Parts: sequence; structure tokens; C-alpha cells
Amino acid sequence: MMNSPIISLERLNGVERKDTMEKIKDACENWGFFELVNHGIPHDLMDTLERLTKEHYRKCMEQRFKELVSSKGLDAVQTEVKDMDWESTFHVRHLPESNISELPDLSDEYRKVMKEFSVREENLTDELLDLLCENLGLEKGYLGKAFYGSRGPTFGTKVPHYPPCPNPEVGKGLPAHTDSGGIFLLFQEDKGSGLHLLRDDERIAPPPMLHSFEVNLRDQLEVITNGKYKSVEHRVIAQTNGTRMSIASFYNPGSDAVIYPAPELLEKETEEKTNVYPKFVFEEYMKIYAALKFQAKEPRFEALKA
Repeated sequence: MMNSPIISLERLNGVERKDTMEKIKDACENWGFFELVNHGIPHDLMDTLERLTKEHYRKCMEQRFKELVSSKGLDAVQTEVKDMDWESTFHVRHLPESNISELPDLSDEYRKVMKEFSVREENLTDELLDLLCENLGLEKGYLGKAFYGSRGPTFGTKVPHYPPCPNPEVGKGLPAHTDSGGIFLLFQEDKGSGLHLLRDDERIAPPPMLHSFEVNLRDQLEVITNGKYKSVEHRVIAQTNGTRMSIASFYNPGSDAVIYPAPELLEKETEEKTNVYPKFVFEEYMKIYAALKFQAKEPRFEALKA
């Protein structure tokens, strides 16, 4: 089975830096995703966050999901369910301002650990974006500035659990789609993955690695790089046994950020390449994305050109 590229950030130091940058370049240009290890976020912090997340699900969310499934009569349904994803989830906003103090049911310890984790993830994301800038030949900080808007970027975390599904063909975990934003870091427990990625018309299910992140490039990076880097279609498959946990963090442009291909990259394009991605306010893209999320991404870009 084909696996996604594995990138170790500790290899950026010393003689292996050039080779590591080449691996990042290949992953961004030819895959749209990669597994990130040795990233600097303490493993004990990740372990604690995983434990607290599972405890919170069992205490506050598991029974609610069972009641929802029962109320909709989905336990024995035989036709595909299209009006709900087979997941139990909540969202945390970190930037431009945090809402974690407003969320119900979270313990003080969970809030504290989630906040520390988010700060470290934000720093890691900034580092990754600058590595992408280096490979693209853009000035350091260019991508961060492109996402900024008037109030800074949007950074948040989705915390989904995918409970056991009696019929995975009926209850889809999350249908195939590309993501709307900038860059995405997925921390998942190291057991059977329900994540499927599409590459060259082949579905790939990268096995989760302990203390790693699956990094996924999103639609706005495709626009800024004028297609040099592409967002990748992926889906989550519901499973019949066990509950799968993941912590998915997204770093997106601010709502009023103006997104367009980097002029420096357009200057490097060959004369034969005439396709240029559109210029738009991110909020405009999100309005179109909300209606067309589970369809091909190309019509979304074309709609903004029009």
C-alpha cells in the first residue's frame, strides 16, 4: 500500500537540511499532504491532550450521539444517510480571539492543555509556512501575511470522534472534499485510520503514526501558488468497531484577507501557461464553498473568476 511522505523536522539542522527541504517540496507539489514527525511539540503534552479528549467524549458527548442516532432512526437504516456526518464533534477558536472559556462541559485541565497545545501548534504552523516560502522562493513570512486580513488569520481546532457505525456504507464519516482554508494539521490516535486521501485516482489510507501530524494543504495555498501546490481530496470512513479520535487544527486566512496568486510566482511561469487563479476576498470564497463543499473544487475557482 502506498503511504504519504514522512518528513522529520529535526533533519532540518545540519547536512540533511537540503534533502529534507527537497522532500517537503516533493510532498507539496506531488502529494498535497505529508506525515510530520519530530516536530518539537512534547509527546507528553500530546498524550495528555489525547487522554483528556477521550475522557470528555465519554463523559459529555457519547450518549448524546447515541440519542441523536436513535432519534433519527439511523440504527437500522439501510439507505445512505445524506443529512448528517457520522461524527460527534465540537470546535474551538484560537485566533483572532479564543472562545475556549465559553465552551460548556470542558474541565479546567482540558482548557489549559488545549490552550498550551494550540500555542505550540500555531508556532509550528508558522514554521511550516516559512519552509514553504523558502521552497517557493518567496520572502520569509509571505504566506503568513497573505492570510492576515485586518485582524490576523483564523486558527481553530475541530475535535471529532467517529463512533462505531453499524453500516459504514450507510453512515459516511465525512464525504470526499478538499478543505477551504490554508494549512491543516491532524493529530490522531495511532490505530486504524479512517482517513482516505486521493492521489492519481487511487485512494490512500496512511496509517497513523504515534505523536505525528498529517499535514494537508488547502485550497487557499493552491490559489496563492497558482496551482504549484494543490489541495488534496480526502474523506473519513466510518468504522464498525471502535471509536476513532482526531484533533484537527486549521490555519486559515482572515475573513477579509485578499487572496491571489503570488506575483513572484506568476513571473516565473512559462509563457505557455495561461491559467491564472482568481483574486478574491476569502469570505467570498467561503460563501461559494458552503454550497459546493462536496463537489469538485474547480467550479469554485471559476465562479470567482466570473
